[in-house]
Amino acid sequence: MDFIKKNYEKIILSVVLLGVVGALVALPFVIQQDKEDTTAMVTSVTSPKVKPLDPLDLTAQNNLLNRLQTPYDLDFSTTNKLVNPVTWKKNANGELIKITTGHEIDAEAAEVTKITPLYLILSLESVETNLETRYVIGIERQFVTSRSQRKQTTVASVGEKKPIFTIVQVKGDPIQPDELELKLADTGEIVPVAKGKPYERADAFTADIKFDPEKISKVGQHEGAVLRFGDETYNIVAIHQNEVILLAQSNQKKTILHYSR
Repeated sequence: MDFIKKNYEKIILSVVLLGVVGALVALPFVIQQDKEDTTAMVTSVTSPKVKPLDPLDLTAQNNLLNRLQTPYDLDFSTTNKLVNPVTWKKNANGELIKITTGHEIDAEAAEVTKITPLYLILSLESVETNLETRYVIGIERQFVTSRSQRKQTTVASVGEKKPIFTIVQVKGDPIQPDELELKLADTGEIVPVAKGKPYERADAFTADIKFDPEKISKVGQHEGAVLRFGDETYNIVAIHQNEVILLAQSNQKKTILHYSR
């Protein structure tokens, strides 16, 4: 006790010094912990943990972009009737016809419904044996307009020239021949003719033509015939096996009407 009484000041100073030393030793740890607490607090404030956002739905925007890449094509020439009104015309019957293609009442609206061939027919009719052997040849020209001249007969001997043919050879018995060989005047072709076996060649055609816009129907039209429909008059300038050619009188424009059986 005496020791404590005599040295209590030193003891108290030593305890204080030890406390100061302990505080100094603990000070770095306190500072480090304080820094960590401060950093954690700052992190929690500046970088808080948040729930991720849902993906954006850009469907409407993508659809709009796609529409911009393929813009809508407006037709102001063929379908629009405000900017391009349709023309209406009256036909010969007074009926209104809508003109959309420009060919509703001209020659292109006509239709060939039938084409009929007209033949040149040569036939052996009989044999004459009065002074010399001669042959009666029947001539039928279906394309001739005059009925009196459409069917005729002529008598010819071998080698005798006729306007249409010449008999160049007789096969078999001259009185009852198996066959005659005729040379055609226009082509020079040698063709056979026998009893019951005539020679036939299509030399022309007739055509049946209808024009629906005016309910016109023309039957048996020959080359050179005149047709009138729409606002025009047409001449038939040619008829072939599969087509008819029309010529407009006003402007000489040709129109080919095709025929399919």
